[in-house]
Amino acid sequence: MGETWTVIIDELRVPIVLAPMAGGPSTPELTAAVAEAGGLGVLAAGYLSAADTAARIAATRTLTDAPLGVNLFAPGPPTPPAEYADYLAELGAGHELGAAKHDTDDWDAKLDLLVESPVAAVTCTFGCPTAAEVNRLHAVGSEVWVTVTSVAEAETAVAAGADVLIAQGAEAGGHRATFVDRVADDAADPLGLLALLQLLTAAVDLPIVAAGGIATGAGIAAALTAGASAAQLGTVFLRCPEAGTNPVHRAALPSTAATMLTRAFTGRRARGLRNEFMDSHSATAPAAYPEIHYATGPLRAAARAAGNPEEVNLWAGQTQALTPELPARELIAELAAATKTALNSALSRRIQDC
Repeated sequence: MGETWTVIIDELRVPIVLAPMAGGPSTPELTAAVAEAGGLGVLAAGYLSAADTAARIAATRTLTDAPLGVNLFAPGPPTPPAEYADYLAELGAGHELGAAKHDTDDWDAKLDLLVESPVAAVTCTFGCPTAAEVNRLHAVGSEVWVTVTSVAEAETAVAAGADVLIAQGAEAGGHRATFVDRVADDAADPLGLLALLQLLTAAVDLPIVAAGGIATGAGIAAALTAGASAAQLGTVFLRCPEAGTNPVHRAALPSTAATMLTRAFTGRRARGLRNEFMDSHSATAPAAYPEIHYATGPLRAAARAAGNPEEVNLWAGQTQALTPELPARELIAELAAATKTALNSALSRRIQDC
């Protein structure tokens, strides 16, 4: 790839990347709107088949000619059923459950699709592609971005040939992007974004996109000042009309309620608005993704149909109270202007000589 790994970020009119919010909020309309407004639109392919992914890419292409990204979920190993049987029994006592199953999220077929029909950037979550997989994407001109939560993960991504790192701080809404997800690690304090950015810029020499709790121009400016080349925002777009956010989730935002990390809904740690289901089941939920995700699908669908926010995964970052209700183009314009103002304000501050 040579120096081409900086091209997309450097050519963006605004340093904003759309977070790939799988499971509903990500739509061709939102992706295209962000791209048309000068950011990088990233389409979530998580939970979609390769055929559905192709259809969504095609739909997005009818709305914009701008460079696009597509996000893939890297598959992990299956969890032995014995490790989550007690949890399913606990949930099944009061809820209808689906079948707990493991799959690879159509990883291989999606890679084949993106080699046959390349996009500007392929971003990965939950793990890192192999060097051979990275080379396949490079060969068709795609950049490879890997989401990391630690220096060790970043070093793995660098070794595999990644072009850009997405630094996900603990403030981020939705699933943690950790390569290995273990209950034994839950007691460790996850790195916040500012700390992670400082550690990564000291350890690796790749462009970094900052993600986690960024909802304002001042937040974007802070990330850029700390060494990021752009900021990835997700929660702030959830109330845009172009987003496919379900009505129960949309109504819960903005909120001053606390968020928390839980694996109760999916078997993988994720941040969302605290509710009764989290309080009741977080302590006993195992690390078993995507098995628990599929098992809780029916109960979450029933809660959404009933308008019950207490049994729905309301993924949101820690700045969810700042989520506006604006079209994506207007939101990005406001964020871009506020970022300039914040940067200028910071530069105008006098720093006295020691």
